Amino acid sequence: MKPPATAIAALLDGTHADPFSLLGVLAGPGGTFARAVLPGARDVRAFSLADKPLGTLEMVDERGLFEGKLSGPPQPVRYHCSDGAHTWQVTDPFSFGPVLGPTDDFLIGEGTHFRLFDKMGAHVIDHEGATGVHFAVWAPNASLVAVVGDFNEWDRRRHPMRRRADTGIWEIFIPDIAHGRAYKFRITGPDGTVQPLKADPYAFFSELRPATASIVAAPGKAEWGDAAHRAHWARIDARRQPISIYEVHAGSWRHAPHRDIPGHAEGHVFPTWDELADQLIPYVIDMGFTHIEFLPVSEHPYDPSWGYQTTGLYAPSARFGEPEGFARFVDGAHRAGLGVLIDWVPAHFPTDAHGLAKFDGTALYEHADPRQGFHPDWNTAIYNFGRREVEAFLTNNALFWAEKYHVDGLRVDAVASMLHRDYSREAGEWVPNEQGGRENWEAVHFLQGMNRAVYGSHPGVVTVAEESTTWPGVCMPVEEGGPRTALGFGFKWNMGFMNDTLQYMAREPIHRQHHHDDITFGLTYAFTENFVLPLSHDEVVHGKRSLIDKMSGDEWQQFANLRAYYGMMWGYPGKKLLFMGQEFAQRREWSEARELDWGLLHHAPHWGVRACVRDLNRVYRALPALHARDCESDGFEWVVVDDAAASVFAWLRKAPGENPVAVVSNFTPAVHWHYRLPLPHEGTWREVLNSDAAIYGGSGQGNQGAIEVKNGAALVIVPPLATVMFEFIGSLQG
Repeated sequence: MKPPATAIAALLDGTHADPFSLLGVLAGPGGTFARAVLPGARDVRAFSLADKPLGTLEMVDERGLFEGKLSGPPQPVRYHCSDGAHTWQVTDPFSFGPVLGPTDDFLIGEGTHFRLFDKMGAHVIDHEGATGVHFAVWAPNASLVAVVGDFNEWDRRRHPMRRRADTGIWEIFIPDIAHGRAYKFRITGPDGTVQPLKADPYAFFSELRPATASIVAAPGKAEWGDAAHRAHWARIDARRQPISIYEVHAGSWRHAPHRDIPGHAEGHVFPTWDELADQLIPYVIDMGFTHIEFLPVSEHPYDPSWGYQTTGLYAPSARFGEPEGFARFVDGAHRAGLGVLIDWVPAHFPTDAHGLAKFDGTALYEHADPRQGFHPDWNTAIYNFGRREVEAFLTNNALFWAEKYHVDGLRVDAVASMLHRDYSREAGEWVPNEQGGRENWEAVHFLQGMNRAVYGSHPGVVTVAEESTTWPGVCMPVEEGGPRTALGFGFKWNMGFMNDTLQYMAREPIHRQHHHDDITFGLTYAFTENFVLPLSHDEVVHGKRSLIDKMSGDEWQQFANLRAYYGMMWGYPGKKLLFMGQEFAQRREWSEARELDWGLLHHAPHWGVRACVRDLNRVYRALPALHARDCESDGFEWVVVDDAAASVFAWLRKAPGENPVAVVSNFTPAVHWHYRLPLPHEGTWREVLNSDAAIYGGSGQGNQGAIEVKNGAALVIVPPLATVMFEFIGSLQG
């Protein structure tokens, strides 16, 4: 049956809603029939993919429409086209069947498809005898979707896609193209409005900003050498391991040598992942950290967002080279014994025209109501966590980074903003939940499901929540019938520790005695969650000053205070996190536009701070008492809790079967010469760290390497503005 003229006109204009009903190789009452749009051709012959002649097509419209009967059953075909002396071949994408199947439709429909990153986006595959790229995108409310790219001159008429009505996914297999091709989706909304060209939500690579097209690429790498590393973390309890994290913004740790790369600002050349691996991995190993945590590595359009406004959740940023480079970095870190964490941002997304906002002409990934779908703090959109397809998109992304790039964990940004409907909103600016409350139960359900999926699929991978409120059960395992608020994270950032202790350190020593509980209060809740103690990038930007500048006193006292503070933190229960540069007392606030001030290491006080941090990591890792019970109350015992007048704090760190370690901090510039330190074991306690050591730039006061406990106490010298650690090594002799 011949289509009406209006259908042919729509087909040639690229506006027909169901091009697969008209194009390709079709079975009919008269046998097999082919119809194709082949602009520029005059003569067209059809062949099977095995080069068997099938018939000839005749031009039926001067705009390039050809039709004809073919021998044999419907099958993929390749057209040999000619126009005089010019000849070329076209493998007809409309002659191929769909790639997605009923199992995909079923799992997608119920929101339980945990391999979406293998199905959605762009994948080079073999299909029905041909090699090409399968494109798939979710746009359920669109009236038409076409893939455009450098392989079809960005012509919307060339590759309109097949709509799968049950799932709202559009797909097409385009033969004879491969990796490296740029593409976007041209989406016509339900009202006929054509959207700005959209990047692929599942793209594995993107053009370097300011360009925004997606690139056909394979994620990860083929060969890995980190099996031993992954097996180790899969079989142990991370809460009982030493975890000391070096937080890094990959673009400003060190700049690369100048290269003439389009898109890079003069004087600021991003290093490649291989260049970072050559320098960063050995540095972090030397410093004794156990993990590197990167600020978001996903693609993002705006450098000053630091990656927290991502438009490509599945794509390592092109700023640092191709995706395999990031995989090589992770593999190299693992082979060297380092873990790699990445910051992950499901809390919000930017409204850039090429991104997820109004993706198919409707509020698809976000809420239509700005009281739910717009974030006032960042001028960004908020995911609609209650939509199963959105939940699946995000959960699959968490699984993707663990599987394809072998990351050791995800630090989930801005969890508090997800959990509370009234976050940063005044009365009347937010929508209560069904019970009239402020809890976002849809976000809770998503986070629970994400954590179940990650911990269920990837033993050894951890999730860490940046959660700044008192939400109960952030680190409580999610179990059927358990508390509704349990989220299932492995760890949580202890924002209270950071706020209280930095506030204390900013005070002049003479006033600290009146604020003793800035230190002691945190230990009343230190074991309610599995805490990470974060001194993160957020504390050294936007006028907050660097850590060294937060310290009170003159220059000597500032450095002494910082070393003492680090010593206290490394002896405090909880895993450790320090942002890059703070290990050598970076003086200026951090800026993403410049590298760290490495020249400061030519000055002894800065070198001394770095040496102190290196030794703190060494001691923390070597002595199980300092880490094996970081998250359990039986690993901590107060020794001196109430000596506010002297601003002294002392406690024991303990672990079953291990020598205890006493941590003593003096936050005044006065030396306490004969300080009575009560300790539980009679005998020798060796000094394992003294932040006042001369090698660090301190005054060199101490106890000549050891103290002796008799009658339940030792008389010790507590240096000024210092933290000292003593390990019990044995009973008194004779």
